[in-house]
Amino acid sequence: MALPDIVHHQDFLLTLDTSTLPMVENALPGVHIWPLFLDPENGVWVIRARFDPGIVLPKHFHTGTVHFYTTAGSWHYLEYPDQPQTAGCYLYEPGGSVHTFATDADGEGADGFMVINGCNVNFDEDGNFVNIMDAGWIEKMVLEAAKAQGLGVPRYIKPGAEAAYSCD
Repeated sequence: MALPDIVHHQDFLLTLDTSTLPMVENALPGVHIWPLFLDPENGVWVIRARFDPGIVLPKHFHTGTVHFYTTAGSWHYLEYPDQPQTAGCYLYEPGGSVHTFATDADGEGADGFMVINGCNVNFDEDGNFVNIMDAGWIEKMVLEAAKAQGLGVPRYIKPGAEAAYSCD
């Protein structure tokens, strides 16, 4: 079998180093984000996030899968308090899962890398619908927060036939 013809020519690797890129602080209160790959058209968002101690995010339903690798600190789902996720843990979440993310108030917070397919449908503590968080919503929130912080457009990968960075 012969090597296939090149479908998309690539002159350089699309790579990001979060140790040199500014994080977008408080993209959500207490949640600081490095956007890595945002694809609203296909519903895929890849981010690195740092969570402050004492963060409790809304209970949410996943329409797609999530891969979450914890790089530092500790966090857990309120529904699974006996299964904390610590540095080095990889968690797979199937579509249809429901849970509430939290970090301990007296802990160090957490840092992790996530690949999310689909959206989070968020609910308040009484089970009432709050909003839908998807790749397009994340992109909008990150851009607004970065602009407010004077960061300009953060650098992340925009997919497509001519995949490129969001800015150069």
